[in-house]
Amino acid sequence: MSELRIAVPRGTLLFETLELLDRIGIDTREVRENERKLLFEDSGIVTMRPSDVPTYVEAGAAELGVTGRDVLMEQPEREVYELVDLGYGHCRMVLATAAGEDLAAEALRRLGVVRIATKYPRVAARYFLQTGRQAEIVEVKGSVELAPLTGLAEGIVDLTATGTTLRENGLVIREEIAVCTARLIANPVAHKLKAAAIDRLLERLDAV
Repeated sequence: MSELRIAVPRGTLLFETLELLDRIGIDTREVRENERKLLFEDSGIVTMRPSDVPTYVEAGAAELGVTGRDVLMEQPEREVYELVDLGYGHCRMVLATAAGEDLAAEALRRLGVVRIATKYPRVAARYFLQTGRQAEIVEVKGSVELAPLTGLAEGIVDLTATGTTLRENGLVIREEIAVCTARLIANPVAHKLKAAAIDRLLERLDAV
């Protein structure tokens, strides 16, 4: 059994995270061979949604975790240490609107407030507050690109890797809010009590 448990995100970051773990000597074959199983005691891996990783790490259910910077930006209250920018999973958090006239800018000029649909309500609210603009934030769970097309909102705040999905839905990027990559995080207590084991893992990361 591994002395460290690592929370690994399913979804777009899974493959590159498993590749990285393999390179530092953690055997991920069982994870790759069993899509339904979630906890792998021998390798010390537990898999979950990226947004759940900080929750498990903060609670100490996993000493370490990998998740996107976007998740950490949306959950700033989580008491976790960000140890390393892992450099993969590169994408951008952006403000986008329908192509053509910028309806979000027009709404701000005309009404003094803009409606923004997003899966990241805290990030969006904070960004508009910091830039001195008033926004009504509408949280959506599914395809956020639909919001400007149906009149639910004038703009969206969302994550994009290539911009292809935005373009295919007639949207254009108006502003870049942040660049996001995968991050290694740690439980603060484990960071002290299991410092030697975590340091060894970080040394192996540095080597690759």
